[in-house]
Amino acid sequence: MAEAVKNITRGGQFIVKQTDSADIFTPEDFSEEQLMMRDMVKEFVDKEIWPNKNRFENKEYALTEECMRKAGDLGLLGVAVPTEYGGLGMSFVSTMLVCDYISGATGSFSTAFGAHTGIGTMPITLYGTEEQKQKYIPKLASGEWFGAYCLTEPGAGSDANSGKTKAVLSEDGTYYSITGQKMWISNAGFCSLFIVFARIGEDKNITGFIVENNPENGISMNPEEHKLGIRASSTRQVFFNETKVPVANMLSERGNGFKIAMNALNVGRIKLAAACLDAQRRVISNGVQYANERIQFDVPISSFGAIRSKIAEMATSCYAGESASYRAAKSIEDRIQARVAEGNTHQEAELKGVEEFAIECSILKVAVSEDIQNCADEGIQILGGMGFSEDTPMESAWRDARIARIYEGTNEINRMLAVGMLVKKAMKGQVDLLGPASKVQEDLMGIPDFDTPDYSEIMSEEKAVVENLKKVFLMVAGSAVQKYGTDLEAHQQTLMAVSDILIEIYMAESVVLRTEKLSKSNSIGDIKGQIAMAQLYLYNAVDIITSKTKESIASIAEGDMQRMMLMGLRRYTKYQNLPNVAALREEIAAQVIAENKYCF
Repeated sequence: MAEAVKNITRGGQFIVKQTDSADIFTPEDFSEEQLMMRDMVKEFVDKEIWPNKNRFENKEYALTEECMRKAGDLGLLGVAVPTEYGGLGMSFVSTMLVCDYISGATGSFSTAFGAHTGIGTMPITLYGTEEQKQKYIPKLASGEWFGAYCLTEPGAGSDANSGKTKAVLSEDGTYYSITGQKMWISNAGFCSLFIVFARIGEDKNITGFIVENNPENGISMNPEEHKLGIRASSTRQVFFNETKVPVANMLSERGNGFKIAMNALNVGRIKLAAACLDAQRRVISNGVQYANERIQFDVPISSFGAIRSKIAEMATSCYAGESASYRAAKSIEDRIQARVAEGNTHQEAELKGVEEFAIECSILKVAVSEDIQNCADEGIQILGGMGFSEDTPMESAWRDARIARIYEGTNEINRMLAVGMLVKKAMKGQVDLLGPASKVQEDLMGIPDFDTPDYSEIMSEEKAVVENLKKVFLMVAGSAVQKYGTDLEAHQQTLMAVSDILIEIYMAESVVLRTEKLSKSNSIGDIKGQIAMAQLYLYNAVDIITSKTKESIASIAEGDMQRMMLMGLRRYTKYQNLPNVAALREEIAAQVIAENKYCF
């Protein structure tokens, strides 16, 4: 085990380390058990969720609750729960897989599922005492009870630690009285317990509590919120008025609430990325089916280049999202297993494993949530007027997708977090940014290599481009840290631009490595579409990185330094063999259109 761990790229290290394609996990590596689980979840969605889509859109909250109970009966609510508490105790990748495929049909159900299994149950699994876990987890894992998570307040959204909800210890020291207002609480309408965050006295940080939902104990709610999307997801404001909570129901220790909230968000972010994947597959498949059936000018609209271009780009983003999400999930799983092997409890191992890859979790949350929005938008465009109509599933997919960029920390915050966490890791010596950044500086001063490399191997040029893009990041991030030092966080526009560079590198590398790995076990003819998607994604990534780097250079450098960095940008984004983008899109679209669905 110890030997295997050495080859694992640790959290954030991808930016300074060359990863071997043999060392990453891809969807093609799913085990037989995982494929059976996937098929069971798809069957559940196709039988229980998809046929009732209109009822979900018409705000049938009772249907959401009913489907959650059915998911509980199948064991799906307990996939991440250890077996000793009535769960299935499945690996991290398997839990990602369930999140992925259960989210295809409607955001209402996937939000209810995610809120319950993630932030409603997981804080107790990871931070609860043995007594708390024995008491609550079996009920939550089976679907007998449902959980909700009360963090956000009217005055505390992104600044979660600024909440005003108070917890006051009773004179006899046996219970806390909790008073305050919480908002945007998913599953509030049918939950049995809340994870509530409140402040004790003048504590700097909030504290977590497990609070059973009993209206007679000072708990009341506003009516259901009217929302743009996820319409059958129960969302209410919850009021606590001197709600008595036994001291035994404090979660972890006093003042540890903010830490619990942040770690829950890390898991939530990568699971949210997974929850946007099958939604993309279904949007693509629906779009293609319509394009194949819709006749204009005596031919199907799928024969038009403008439509084929959209289908290709949609499929490419989905392929990239899959590649990066499962790569990161397996990295987390490997770290969890390594820590368990070292003698850590499952609790500690999972907490630390996920925390280590918090950068990747933020990257995925941003990238995949934006991809599903773009995908649904293009889906509407392919359907034209029908896409705008409630008679087709496209407009609801677009509305449901919109929330993904807001919850689990807005995409703006996650962008800044990704770079901020990487810089902190570098300062702690966990990721060596300084050494590679200095090498890039030296490289810029030196004479470029004019030799023509041998790119005969599949994905060899693409891998070389990715490695050069990492130099672009190190050049820009190094200069930004040099200029602003610890004040970097105050320069949010620069931080966001640098973050986009980081995000595109991780996504592009994941796609390239997955495709290279595929080429080792498949003939080139069988994976033409995947090769085209890897090349197309990378081409688009280079474009984004070029634009964001120019923006960054203009704000952090001037004079000779600026000219040198712009020269470096040109050097590091250069292709030996510029891909024929139109031909790539054609290759991808032809396959998807022929199969009449997303087929990779």
